[in-house]
Amino acid sequence: MSSDRFDLVAIGRTGVDIYPLQHGVGLEDVRTFEKFLGGSATNVAVAAARYGRSTALITRTGEDAFGRYVRREAQRLGVDPRFIAEVAGPPTPVTFCEVFPPDDFPLWFYRYPTAPDLLIESDDLPLDEIREARVFWATGTGLSQNPSRAAHHAAWAARGRTPLTVLDLDYRPMFWAAPEQAASAVAAALENVTVAVGNREECEIAVGESDPGRAADALLDRGLELVLVKQGPRGVLAATAHERVEVPPHPVQVVNGLGAGDAFGGALVHGLLAGWDLRRVVEFANVAGALVAGRLECSTAMPTEGEVRAALSTHPTR
Repeated sequence: MSSDRFDLVAIGRTGVDIYPLQHGVGLEDVRTFEKFLGGSATNVAVAAARYGRSTALITRTGEDAFGRYVRREAQRLGVDPRFIAEVAGPPTPVTFCEVFPPDDFPLWFYRYPTAPDLLIESDDLPLDEIREARVFWATGTGLSQNPSRAAHHAAWAARGRTPLTVLDLDYRPMFWAAPEQAASAVAAALENVTVAVGNREECEIAVGESDPGRAADALLDRGLELVLVKQGPRGVLAATAHERVEVPPHPVQVVNGLGAGDAFGGALVHGLLAGWDLRRVVEFANVAGALVAGRLECSTAMPTEGEVRAALSTHPTR
């Protein structure tokens, strides 16, 4: 493997988040908005870059101003943009949300009838970089349509079931015709990955289990090496074949919970690459997610390692 390989290569969703600056009201009553770089795979790449990790993103945008913004902003935030390409046809997606803290953040995805990031073709993949990346990160949304689904499987075929091949289960019902379709696609994907991350609903789609312990067991039985089950107010469960760690939630005044999972993902990448023990990895990722839940935006809200360490020292989990 080359010495200049990426720490993280992520593939999948990108776009522009249009978030309201008035909270506690519906979109019909919002007067002003601000735009941010968004999309789950994109946010994870940005989050990892905040810790000094070399990251690249494989995605597609429309041939439009928002597409140019995605590429420019990703690069500004530390993500190598060489695999962000334009495709003819659908526009770069935008996503609106409403903000009703502490736990209600309705989302509207404008990705119809498809989105550019679902038009990634197998023949256009940077297979050498995928094969050599220390972490390869994909999301469930990328499996919802072809040619993206086929491209994901081509990437996994090139990489093999190399350690730190991650699937963020990332179940968004609006992207699927039926839950059964998602379950079938995720089941096939699990044969190719070594790490899975998801909440209880996503685990139920993946393996038919919403109980965290049983879901972890079922995922490990599929040959995975590490499973992380996010339990909301109960914290996070992490499991391997030989170890099980449960970390309580980190207290925070929630502003917008939408970026917390992606912040968790980027911090998880950092901790795993640093070689930390499992508890330390999960504690760090859990706090990173909480910090972003206390901020409006996602990508530009991702914390530094110093911020996470300071929060951990203020509220230790053990």
